[in-house]
Amino acid sequence: MPSAKNEITLERISERELVVTRTFNAPPRIVFDAWTRPELVSRWWVPQSRGVVMVSCEADLRAGGSYRYVFKHDEHGTMAFSGKYREVTPHSRLVHTEMFEPTAQGAEEAGAAVVTVTFEERPSGKTHLVSHSLFPSKEVLDTVIATGMEGGMRESMDQLDELVAALR
Repeated sequence: MPSAKNEITLERISERELVVTRTFNAPPRIVFDAWTRPELVSRWWVPQSRGVVMVSCEADLRAGGSYRYVFKHDEHGTMAFSGKYREVTPHSRLVHTEMFEPTAQGAEEAGAAVVTVTFEERPSGKTHLVSHSLFPSKEVLDTVIATGMEGGMRESMDQLDELVAALR
């Protein structure tokens, strides 16, 4: 009998902050690797049922390093997320900026969110993940939420859950 699906919560805790939580059926080492290694990220990061395809996935996982995830949707064309890693503590904590492309030239830092992700070990080899995003303004977070990102994020997290269970 398949195990019950892990629930995800998305909560706006202030005008500029969004917190996402989810428990995964795998230890922090596996969840952290799936969250950060390009060959694994490319397997879960985009909501596949929506016709989104990962085009490229690159990451230099170190403080000061950068990442860029490029994806394509038939209706919306090619888009990307990119940023710089501020803190990398393997298997427990990751802090990075996150910017949606395309952006206006020179607006890179002004439009970047700061994302802190923690990977907390739980009993039975599980991981409780908390992703805390601090956006540069209320308007930027309003725009992100208005895109319908919640549904896509829920599907991507389900895909990650399936991947880490298979990697366990």
